[in-house]
Amino acid sequence: MQPPIDPLDPVVTPIIQSALDTDFYKLLMAQSVLRHRPDVEVEFSLVNRSRGVRLSEEVNEGELRTELDRAMDLKLSAEEGQYLAGLEAGGQRIFGPEFLEALAGLRLPPYSLIVRNGQFELSFTAPWPAVMLWEVPCLAILMELRSRAVLRRMTIADRRRVYTTAGARLDAKLDRLATLEGLRLADFGTRRRHSFAWQEAAVLRAGDRLGQAFLGTSNVLLAMRHGVAPIGTSAHELPMVYAALADGDESLARAPYDVVADWERDYPLPLRILLPDTFGTPGFLARAPAGVAAWSGIRIDSGDPVAIAELTIDWWRARGEDPRTKSVIFSDGLDVAEIEALHSRFAGRVRVAFGWGTLFTNDFRGLVPGDALAPFSLVCKAVGANGRPTVKLSDNPAKALGPALEIARYRRVFVVGDQPERAVEV
Repeated sequence: MQPPIDPLDPVVTPIIQSALDTDFYKLLMAQSVLRHRPDVEVEFSLVNRSRGVRLSEEVNEGELRTELDRAMDLKLSAEEGQYLAGLEAGGQRIFGPEFLEALAGLRLPPYSLIVRNGQFELSFTAPWPAVMLWEVPCLAILMELRSRAVLRRMTIADRRRVYTTAGARLDAKLDRLATLEGLRLADFGTRRRHSFAWQEAAVLRAGDRLGQAFLGTSNVLLAMRHGVAPIGTSAHELPMVYAALADGDESLARAPYDVVADWERDYPLPLRILLPDTFGTPGFLARAPAGVAAWSGIRIDSGDPVAIAELTIDWWRARGEDPRTKSVIFSDGLDVAEIEALHSRFAGRVRVAFGWGTLFTNDFRGLVPGDALAPFSLVCKAVGANGRPTVKLSDNPAKALGPALEIARYRRVFVVGDQPERAVEV
């Protein structure tokens, strides 16, 4: 499977060519934030969990600044606005006219970029509805610039060999997945893709090979361009920022459920998917108010996926809910073997689904000397809100973020006990 265009062709520059080249959940969250917390100033910062990847030595700073500057010039087109206006869930329009009007006038805010110790210190600070939209494009830009830097050092023949091998690898994965009866799978690979061209080719290939088992893509531009469903839920930044704004421990403990209450006001049942692991899934479920169990499903993004899914199934049953009517969306570092194992265990017990990310859109492991095209764990997270630090605990302590004292406080408030640590691959 070759990408539809050569990723080194100057025609593909700039990397981000549309305001909709982002994940669907960003737009869902932006609308909710605009309604409920529009004036909060939030800082996002780049975090390279794979410290062995010295990113500033692999990516040219000037090229990075050029791509970031170009992304700041993007605006929603009339066609893109009409597309968003027509999206529905549960028989309701998803995006209201007030949000679409605000989005049409929105531009990405300025950034701060410093090079230190082989890493880029890249951050963005602005009102939340605008600054949150930097996360996905900044990651996609960095990942693709790294890919291009490696590819430039290769001959055309070697590039062709790499793409042929990566394409055959993806086809083999899709062929294995096509044998899973009742599979439900979506592309969640925008943020750490090899390139936009490769993500587009992968989405088209998945649609061809998986048919109705391929639910759609988190990438809004690709969904619009190819007539597939845009797929998205919410992200950890909502409870992280709400919690940072809380005054006192009681307000802090209530923050994740304030997020739930606001989301319920904004979206119909099909879009009500819990993401409970920000401050620990067991505690979130144990203290959840009545009615939360009626949401349509849960996304599992950290910790032991089997243990968390089993815990959630028991929680639904204890609250009179039928797990077979609920969606369980697995999205943490998936590849084919994990998808097969989880599907085998949970299919028929819940409406199991998979958000397949980095190893769908960027599995170039072992294809060049030094493994220089292998994906790595790069994130851009909310690190502050109105001058207060944010915290993420996760169900995996290796993914925890925030100042040590605040992490300790959050662990106390949310009654988080010992957690087994799992390696963070991508």
